[in-house]
Amino acid sequence: MTRVEPLEAITAATGDLIASAARLGEADMRAPSLLPGWTRGHVLTHVARNADGGTRLLTWARTGVEAREYPSVEARAAEIEDGAGRPAAVLVADVRDSAERWAEAYEAMPDDAWERVVVWTSGARRPIARATDSRLTEVLTHHVDLDAGFGPGDWPAEYVARMLPNIVASYARRAEAPRLRVRATDTGAAHGDGGTVVSGPASSLLAWLMGRADGRDLTGAEGVELPFLY
Repeated sequence: MTRVEPLEAITAATGDLIASAARLGEADMRAPSLLPGWTRGHVLTHVARNADGGTRLLTWARTGVEAREYPSVEARAAEIEDGAGRPAAVLVADVRDSAERWAEAYEAMPDDAWERVVVWTSGARRPIARATDSRLTEVLTHHVDLDAGFGPGDWPAEYVARMLPNIVASYARRAEAPRLRVRATDTGAAHGDGGTVVSGPASSLLAWLMGRADGRDLTGAEGVELPFLY
């Protein structure tokens, strides 16, 4: 059975992101985010369009009527670019309103529909339940990317504990990735069986593996080249 993330966790994470975004002014929205080439306006527009794409997938799974996440990768990129320069209040409202639509689609899902398979823009076929952990990851990761005072250390401990072994396992399946064993010094958890051992706080390990930190607060990360993951 595929895990379905509780709506309460996703709603709470989204509320925190919206609160951070609401404190940003017009100049802040035009300033660079932590993602190369993207302003904070790009990040917020992406989060909103991700919610709309997820709403379409949830509706597809519930009704059986195909509704693609995005028309294409190019169309998704164009929507983000077109929306990034909007006024701050409009950007924040878009994130809030799109999240509410996503939550309504979640609540409309019958219990027996979560294992129904839909097709993501990448072409991957997955149970729609995966859209819930995907959405939570989008919100928490891009909140960090917003560079507005929220960092990996603010990620919920339960989320970090669940994601860390998943990310390590995903690297193990990639031929171009180093073979890792990571040890969380704050929780005692260890994951992976590779020869390259990296240790540090669990949230710092996850941030490094996801490309959101340079690993300078970790032991053993120096010189380790990680492929792009997310």
